[in-house]
Amino acid sequence: EWLAEEVRIAFAEQEGTAFVTGDGVNKPKGFITYPTVANASWSWGNLGFIATGVAGGFAATHPGDKLLDLIYAAKAAYRANGTFVMNRSTQSAVRKLKDGQGNYLWQPSNSPGEAPTLLGYPIAECEDMPNIATDSLAIAFGDFQRGYLIVDRAGIRVLRDPYSAKPYVLFYTTKRVGGGVQDFDAIKLLKFALS
Repeated sequence: EWLAEEVRIAFAEQEGTAFVTGDGVNKPKGFITYPTVANASWSWGNLGFIATGVAGGFAATHPGDKLLDLIYAAKAAYRANGTFVMNRSTQSAVRKLKDGQGNYLWQPSNSPGEAPTLLGYPIAECEDMPNIATDSLAIAFGDFQRGYLIVDRAGIRVLRDPYSAKPYVLFYTTKRVGGGVQDFDAIKLLKFALS
């Protein structure tokens, strides 16, 4: 039971990394590794981004406006199930953003088990997203159920090897999983750059 839990945790961490930054070689292709273009010139096969207008940060005045631009870069059908994805460092910076009346844009969850919200949309914390830096794609928004396809073969295969390292028993575990963007219009990115 202990071994099964350790394997499950290890696979979950590796899958999370691959779904965001994987190169597609013997692992899923991460969504931020696809080609990106400014959302104004978006075309199929690319993910659209909105630039913050500031290299490595938010604008000094009205920083939340670019988050609104990011939300509305997605079509209405994708906004309905939209989710923000960012790491904890980025979430820390976003939590400090306020509107013109001094109210925080980030809101805590109303009950246990619910995600906090940003401008009314849930936030998913993903440690594999990049930090805010010049030209980084640190925030994603969209309908990830429609935008990113995960193909998962049920079960984990375990091979017990009592012979190779006597007196120890080795366990080889494998799991087959794949993933990639299936709808390039469902996911939008926020780029911390001038343009």
